[in-house]
Amino acid sequence: MKNRRMRAALLSMLLIIGVNTAAADGYRVADGNRENAAALLTDLVRAYETPSADDASRIDADLEKIRACSEADYEIAAAIAEHWRSVYLDPGYTLYMYGGEERADPEQMGLLSGENHAIVVLGYELKNGEMTEELIGRCKAAAALARALPEAILVCSGGATGSHNPEKHTEAGLMKQYLKKQCGIASSRIFIDEQARDTIDNAVNAYAILRRQGVQSVTIVTSGYHQRWGQAIYHAVGALYRQKTGYSVTIKGNYCFDIPPEYPSFIQDDRVAAEQLGEFLGIPAKKLEGIGK
Repeated sequence: MKNRRMRAALLSMLLIIGVNTAAADGYRVADGNRENAAALLTDLVRAYETPSADDASRIDADLEKIRACSEADYEIAAAIAEHWRSVYLDPGYTLYMYGGEERADPEQMGLLSGENHAIVVLGYELKNGEMTEELIGRCKAAAALARALPEAILVCSGGATGSHNPEKHTEAGLMKQYLKKQCGIASSRIFIDEQARDTIDNAVNAYAILRRQGVQSVTIVTSGYHQRWGQAIYHAVGALYRQKTGYSVTIKGNYCFDIPPEYPSFIQDDRVAAEQLGEFLGIPAKKLEGIGK
């Protein structure tokens, strides 16, 4: 469907009924808010990379401009800004790293119970139809946390990826198999989304699973460089899901498989997050070309 408003309407409908939404492509801010939303994302990145005394007032001014145009857009934008301030701008925010332990320490992360809780494991592109060491590392981290929170469910997300994957193996399918056979996690605890193409799809499809399972809070498991950016996407999609369905879930914790950054883009994960948020909001890429500068 070429018409963006029709695609946005389709996404809203699918969110409401809980149908898999990998074919839908995101929220669309009002035409009059594209410049305002682009300014907000640019200011969020600038506040992280080159902090200054007027960051808070500039971000608040961006939000008020968005609100003046659309209250619905403001709800999404305010959620993005609030979470960005928590995970990117708060110097006290902690990333909890998996260190090879058999069982994680959830209390250290502020997780006291696995009841109505989900461990959401983000996928990573397959190589020749098989999991990479990085994706295996994410599974090991998820298993360590799952052993410590036996009441929690696991949600694995990721479709058939990679250029040499003739059997169309999916990230989520292989993750479930590994968690069950290599890590000893009961299959009944593991729910999978095999359609997601990227982090936005991960989030949209996972929320449908979380809602059906009555989950109230989640811990996101991914690589260290991907954690804050993944959370930013999940929080934005969660705000839309709450707006359209009334269902909400709290991102309560993080647990990371730690690897050294291998690619320059991973060093500036805030910019990748902002660009993907821009895609989600329907902001033309050209409006974000100078993001953070």
